[in-house]
Amino acid sequence: MNLRPLVSLLLAGAALSAAPAMAQHQGHSMPMPAPAPAPSPAQALQQSDPHAGHAMPDSPAASDDKTVDPHAGHAMPEGSMPAPDAMAGMKQETMDHSTMDHSTMDDAMPASPGPEMETPPPPEAGSGPPRAADAIWGADAMRASRDDLRRESGDFPVFWFQGDRLEVHAREGAEDYIWDFQGYYGGPTSRFWFKTEGEGAFGDKPESAEFQALYSRAIRPFWDLQAGIRQDLAGPDTTYAVLGIQGVAPYLFQVDAAAFVSQRGDVTARIEAELDQRITQRLIFQPRVEINMAAQDIPILGVGAGIDKVEAGLRLRYEIIREFAPYIGIEQTWRIGNGADFARARGEDPSATNYVFGIRFWF
Repeated sequence: MNLRPLVSLLLAGAALSAAPAMAQHQGHSMPMPAPAPAPSPAQALQQSDPHAGHAMPDSPAASDDKTVDPHAGHAMPEGSMPAPDAMAGMKQETMDHSTMDHSTMDDAMPASPGPEMETPPPPEAGSGPPRAADAIWGADAMRASRDDLRRESGDFPVFWFQGDRLEVHAREGAEDYIWDFQGYYGGPTSRFWFKTEGEGAFGDKPESAEFQALYSRAIRPFWDLQAGIRQDLAGPDTTYAVLGIQGVAPYLFQVDAAAFVSQRGDVTARIEAELDQRITQRLIFQPRVEINMAAQDIPILGVGAGIDKVEAGLRLRYEIIREFAPYIGIEQTWRIGNGADFARARGEDPSATNYVFGIRFWF
C-alpha cells in the first residue's frame, strides 16, 4: 500500500490549524529568552546551602578533609585567609620563631620588678648628717624619740632562765643528782649573767656546788665575753675570778668556756659543748661533752694537773611544750692522770657509767 498521499494530507492539516495563532503576533518584535546554562557543581552546592550569602563568624579550621567547610561558596577577601600550604606549615613544632618579630610582644608584656629592686641606691643616699633632725628640732627634743626607737628595735632588758640539766644519775650501787642552771637579765649587747651547778648523793649534803655572777658583753654576733666571780658553796671555801666566752660555734654547737683563778692562785678551766640534733619537731637528740683542766695539782680539791675530768653523754629529750622537756640518756665519766689517783685515794672509781633521767625547762 502506498502511504505517501496520506502523510502529505496530515501535514497540510497541521499547517492550517497553526495559521490563526501565528497571525495574532504579526508585527510584534519580542526577544526570545536564551536557554539557561546548566549550573556548575559549586553553584549547585551554594543553592543547596541554607547559609549561602550570609556572613558567618570565624570558626576553627577543619581537623580533617571529611568535615564540611561552613565557608564553602562564600566570597572571601583576597589575602584574608592564608594559602593551604602556608596553613600546613603553622604547626607549633614546625614554626620558625627566628623569623617572628618579638619586639612588639616585649613592649606589651609588663616589666619584671626584679631589676628595679636590685638597683643600688643612689650615691647621695646616706650622705647626710646622721642626726639631721637635731638641726631643726634640737638635740634635747630628739633625744626622747631616739631612745624610743632603740627600745622598739630590741634594745630593752629581758629576763631569761633555763634549767639546762636537772637529772638523776643511776649506776650500780649508787644514785646521785645534778643541777645546772643559768640565766641573764639585760639587753642584746650587755647583760648580767648568773650560773649555778652542783652534784651530790641522795641523803647527803651536796658534794660540790657553785654560783657565778658575771657581766656579759657581746663582742661579735652570737658570742659574748664574760667576766665576774665564782663562789663555791660546798667543799673548801673558795672564791674565783672568772673570764670566759659563751656562744654558738659553726654548725650550731653551744659552747661555754671559762678560766678560773682562785684566791690561793690555783688556775683551772672548764669547756662545755653540746649540739641539738632535731629528729622531729619535738624529739631532740643531744650529744654533750665537758672537760675540766687544771694548771697544777690541787690536793685540797682533789684535782690533778692537766686534763682532770672528762664527761661525755648522749641525751634524748621530748618537748611536751617548748619550755618543758623530759629526757633520758647515758653518760660516761673519766678521771685522768693525777685526778684518777686522787679519786682512788678517796675510794671512788675513776671511770663510771651513768644512766640519766631528767628534765629541761626554760622561761
